Amino acid sequence: MAKRDYYEVLGVAKNASEDEIKKAYRKLAIKYHPDKNPDDKAAEEKFKEAAEAYDVLHDPAKRQQYDQFGFDGLSGAGGFSSSGGGMNMDDIFSMFGDIFGGHSGFSSRGGFSGFGGFSSAGGSHPQYRGADLRLRIKLSLQEVATGTTKKFKVKKDVVCTHCHGSGAEAGSGSDTCPTCHGQGFVVKTVRTMIGMMQTQTECPTCHGEGTVIKNPCHVCHGDGVVKGEEVVEIKIPAGVAEGMVVNVPGKGNAGKRNGITGDIQVYIEEEPNNTFVRDGNDLVYNELLDFSTAALGGSVEIPLIDGGRVRVKIEPGTQPGKTLRLRGKGLPAVEGYGRGMGDLIVNLSVYVPKTLTSEERAMLERLSQSTNFKGDNDTKRTIFQRFKNYFS
Repeated sequence: MAKRDYYEVLGVAKNASEDEIKKAYRKLAIKYHPDKNPDDKAAEEKFKEAAEAYDVLHDPAKRQQYDQFGFDGLSGAGGFSSSGGGMNMDDIFSMFGDIFGGHSGFSSRGGFSGFGGFSSAGGSHPQYRGADLRLRIKLSLQEVATGTTKKFKVKKDVVCTHCHGSGAEAGSGSDTCPTCHGQGFVVKTVRTMIGMMQTQTECPTCHGEGTVIKNPCHVCHGDGVVKGEEVVEIKIPAGVAEGMVVNVPGKGNAGKRNGITGDIQVYIEEEPNNTFVRDGNDLVYNELLDFSTAALGGSVEIPLIDGGRVRVKIEPGTQPGKTLRLRGKGLPAVEGYGRGMGDLIVNLSVYVPKTLTSEERAMLERLSQSTNFKGDNDTKRTIFQRFKNYFS
């Protein structure tokens, strides 16, 4: 089934504020939540669809990318920041648990209890997720054309080698939390103006885990992670553009106590190019002809983005402002989306010398008397229209 527009999914306008987007998502998430719709596949799909839309629209970078390129710029298979329809319940509860009042750092492995927090349903406890990292990378136009691989030394949380991420000293385990008795949350009864009401909050002792470590690791102090660094190799696909975000799964901060590792989000920046100007997937090159070639015709060599050159024919009587289109000589569409390879557009202009010798001046003065060297109004209008089309 074709994807629906994310704004349509959440029922908000394209200029909706972050708060409006969050409220709209929370309303849909509560409506289609699995706890309220058990064994309802249609409601589950609606729940996932709303989470996918919120994942993109609540993040300014992803939202800008989506607004500019649509779904083409959000290829999950190629590492781009989008759920891509593959988001499961663990992902949703891990990323957006705070929407329901739970702990945003957890992923519910066994189930989700109501809308107040995570539970250990199914015999499994919640799991920490490491924070994502963000990097910025500048690419040359040549690197954009071919794709590239970059290496970074990244400072981040890594798994503690002493306890192997468990957070406990060797031979030591965990006990059921004495405060919440393994539930991960506590329930309080309070008196309100409309009567007695129960509230559910994260357990202050185990912080939602349901267990407490008997003898914490002396290196990581029970967290299971320590500060470290890692050399990360990041593959950038061909055709990326300024403002896009490449998502590298599982290379961010390690999750506490053998939790889920976060991602690295790489923000793309483009370096200016002295030869070409980028226009989407097309490249624009300006070629300056001498008067003789423009008038008599001939050929010129045009550079290509891959370092090669191609010879193109110049027709006799070529006018300034004429353009040539070299098919498939531009940039590739990112991850194969869009219309494929772009074109190389060559704008032709004619060089007029600033100074002349006496002999050159005499020759031009003789030629200026010829009616063939005087453009009529139709010619002037044609040239003007070419420049107008170019600048528009």
